[in-house]
Amino acid sequence: MSAIEPKAAIMMTPKQIPMGLPLPAAMGREDFFVTPANAQALTTVEGWPNWPQGKLVLTGPEGAGKTHLAHLWATEAAGQVLPARAVLLGDPDALIARTKHIALEDAEALVGLPAAEEALFHLHNMILAAQGRLLITAKTPPARWALGLPDLASRLQATAVVALAPPDDALLEAVLVKLFADRQLQVTPSLIAYLLPRMERSLAAAQTLVADLDRRALAGRRPVTRRLAAEVLDEESGGLAE
Repeated sequence: MSAIEPKAAIMMTPKQIPMGLPLPAAMGREDFFVTPANAQALTTVEGWPNWPQGKLVLTGPEGAGKTHLAHLWATEAAGQVLPARAVLLGDPDALIARTKHIALEDAEALVGLPAAEEALFHLHNMILAAQGRLLITAKTPPARWALGLPDLASRLQATAVVALAPPDDALLEAVLVKLFADRQLQVTPSLIAYLLPRMERSLAAAQTLVADLDRRALAGRRPVTRRLAAEVLDEESGGLAE
């Protein structure tokens, strides 16, 4: 994948009034911006035919890009992406009826739920027996989970883990541009440059910031400008923003 050029993607009409119904977040390959923060994770996920034992755990903080990567993998592998709690909705046979390649998101939600842990254990075994692939996403690696089912714990702790690193400046800039575009909000490069050093350094914070700007702009029928951004940043920081 080529290096990102986020500024080139910014539409240059600062007086647009934002629409009330933003488009769904773009999840295509062209929308995944590669920087040193995520390059290793992307390479590992793309190497899915050669995952050790046919499985991988992808970790990272909220909003780091785990869902995006999971969907890219599912598209390439003809797999399906499911919330982890889907293991409680049916037997493993039903879950792999359509494809033996499955991504389970937010697997930590199953920890401490005996029925869910048991279901995940059986799904894990069935996918590997069928020579399928299992991608699990979570905030932390399985070694840090307090799993109650020893057999599941041993299998997940033996699974290869790749982590998405905290976002660097290039990734934050590109993600801001993408989030504004997803909501059909047209902003200037100078606004992005204003936001970067003042916002919380996480992709989850970028999502919140753009959503708040969209909400405030719509409510006040205002374009997204530096003045509006200063108001929203001040609001998010409880009045502590510069």
